[in-house]
Amino acid sequence: MFVSEGTILHADLDAFYASVEQRDDPRLRGRPVIVGGGVVLAASYEAKAAGVRTAMGGRAARQLCPDAIVVEPRMSAYTQASRAVFEVFRQTTPAVEGLSIDEAFLDVSGLRRIAGPPSEIAAGLRERVRERVGLPITVGVARTKFLAKVASGVAKPDGLLVVPTERELQFLHPLPVERLWGVGTVTAAKLRDRRIFTVGQLAGLGEATLVSLLGRAAGRHLDALAHNRDPRAVQTGKRRGSMGAQRALGREPRTPAALDAMLAGLVDRVTRRMRAAGRTGRTVVLRLRFTDFTRATRSHTLPRATSHTQTILDATRRLLKSALPMIEERGITLIGISVGNLDDRYVQLPLPFAEQDGVALDAALDAVRDRFGSAAITRGVLVGQGPGLEMPMLPD
Repeated sequence: MFVSEGTILHADLDAFYASVEQRDDPRLRGRPVIVGGGVVLAASYEAKAAGVRTAMGGRAARQLCPDAIVVEPRMSAYTQASRAVFEVFRQTTPAVEGLSIDEAFLDVSGLRRIAGPPSEIAAGLRERVRERVGLPITVGVARTKFLAKVASGVAKPDGLLVVPTERELQFLHPLPVERLWGVGTVTAAKLRDRRIFTVGQLAGLGEATLVSLLGRAAGRHLDALAHNRDPRAVQTGKRRGSMGAQRALGREPRTPAALDAMLAGLVDRVTRRMRAAGRTGRTVVLRLRFTDFTRATRSHTLPRATSHTQTILDATRRLLKSALPMIEERGITLIGISVGNLDDRYVQLPLPFAEQDGVALDAALDAVRDRFGSAAITRGVLVGQGPGLEMPMLPD
């Protein structure tokens, strides 16, 4: 019997940071590994089996897994490994859409005659990543991006799962509703209250019922996914819609002054990246994670797009000030900022034309850091403080 296959691959490296550490240190192989001390940045599957999860506090993680080996993160090693894996992706097909440093969508349509069916291409991709980079990778193959990502999630770790087009809903509908993009803790609780636990049960509600229960946007979105309606194509060369940076803080108390200093450092980092990429943005977002692992976001849209450091810093400071009561009550373990609604640098200036204060200063600081390194010059409030980890990411 002929079984047709989709042509979209979702490739996702397994426990990426921890896998790089196990690759580079044979003593760690087969052992529970935690990357990061104060906050878990990554955990090997041996540690995950004991309940350790990313973003968990280091103390709680070690209580769950006393035998875990804790290693300091090596961001340069992860960046190098990511570049090597993406080179394998691009050698497989020119249609690669990077999602993060450790996962991507690949479109292999049109390659059957020269490379075989998608399942064989996916198997070869996994083998080449293992041979050339030394890392395990899971691949899902399906007709849509959504279902390919679900398939890779089900196949983890170190697996390959092909969803035949004839049996898409047979595969999708028995899965828990949490597998759908957009179903978080709050939405899952609403669905459980209605005794909706699987994707199939959700699909049976119908769009009108979902809209009345979850709202127009969420209801229509989840109804489409529950029937595997996802028309999005794999996009190459697409520029990112936002740029951001974050810093894990551990669980110790932080003063407003200390948080303001960290915020300034993050804004410096992000706006420098924006100017280097020739981007400006309008929407400033502050992200917080509290000691009870809950999260909050605050955002503000500026009158016009900018990459000016002081303008963006002023906006984030106002957002932080509004969130201080929550921080004082619940503690804080992570602070992050991002700038969205990115556009090209050149924008129409409002009348009357006036030079924005500080633009020349931004350019001078960028030139110094480009020539002598990012640590060559810093803010006075950051002297003597560590800059925090700079997470590896895809090129801007």
